[in-house]
Amino acid sequence: MNVELRHLRALVAIDDEGTITDAARTLRITQPALSRTLEQLEGRLGVRLVARTTRSLALTPAGRRLCAHARRILRQLDDALAEAVAPSGPRPLRLVFAWAALGRHTVPLLRAWRTECPEVPVRVRRVDDPEAPLRRGEADLAFLRTRSGEDSGMVHHALVRERRMAAVPAGHRLAERSEVRLAEVGREVVALCATASTTGPELWPAGRRPATLDVPGVDEWLTAIATGEAVGVTAEGTAHDHPHPGVRYLPIVDAGPVTVHLARPAEPSHPATAAFVDFARRQLASAGAPSPAPGDNHRLSPGILDG
Repeated sequence: MNVELRHLRALVAIDDEGTITDAARTLRITQPALSRTLEQLEGRLGVRLVARTTRSLALTPAGRRLCAHARRILRQLDDALAEAVAPSGPRPLRLVFAWAALGRHTVPLLRAWRTECPEVPVRVRRVDDPEAPLRRGEADLAFLRTRSGEDSGMVHHALVRERRMAAVPAGHRLAERSEVRLAEVGREVVALCATASTTGPELWPAGRRPATLDVPGVDEWLTAIATGEAVGVTAEGTAHDHPHPGVRYLPIVDAGPVTVHLARPAEPSHPATAAFVDFARRQLASAGAPSPAPGDNHRLSPGILDG
C-alpha cells in the first residue's frame, strides 16, 4: 500500500493534538500539507481514518486501530535509532509522575533496584500530565493515582493504597487536630488542580459539595492553601513529597484510600518493564505498604491523575 512513516507520524500527531492546525504546528509543516498527507493515507488504505465535522475531529475505529500500531512502530524505530548512536549500555527505563511517585517508598525502591539491577538505570521525571509522554513513547512507565475508561491501550498495575489527606493552612481551626472528617473539610473552599488531581466535588455527597478554587499546578495549590485562600484534599504521597511550612496535612478518616498504579503501554516500550513492575510489588510488600484492593488492575484510559 506504500504507506510511509510520515503518514503514521501525521495520524499520531492528529490524535495527540486534536486538530489539524495544532498537529501541523507540532510536525512543523503547513496545515494544507498535513491535510494532503492524511488524504493520501486514507486513499491508499481505502478507509476513513479521521471523522471531521465543522466543530470536531476524532479518529474513526479504523483510525484508532491504526494509530495504536503506528505509535508502537514509531516508538520502536526511535528506540532503534537512539540505540544505534548511543554510547554502549542499555537505554534507561524512563519513569514519570505528576505530584508524587510512591511517596516515602520512592527512594528505597529506586535504591534497591539500583543495587539489584545496576545494568538498567532508571530516570525519573516529574511532568504535569504523565500519561501524555507515555502515549507519545517518551516514557516507559508512569505512576498514576486514578483511572477512567477502558480503551486507551494502557495497562495499569496496582501497587499500593494511600490514605486520603486534608491539607489546611497552619493556624487553621483544623490544623491542630490529629484527623478530620470529609464533611469538616467540605465547609471550606477546596482547591482543585486542573492538571493533576485525585479530588473532585463528587467526593462529597450531592447537596453537600463544597465551593472550589481551580489552580493550574501543585505550586499554586500549595500557595492557595498556605495563604488561607482554600484547603485541599490529596493522597498521602503528596504530604511526603511536598512538605510546606504553611501547610498541615491531616488524615481524613471517612474518605476511601487512593490506589497508586504503574501504567505502561499495552505493548511494553522497554524490555525491563515487566521486571520493574514485579520488583516494585515485591519491594512494597516487604516494606509493609498497604496492598491494593482486589480488582484494582485494569487496562485503562487517560483520566485525572495525581494530586
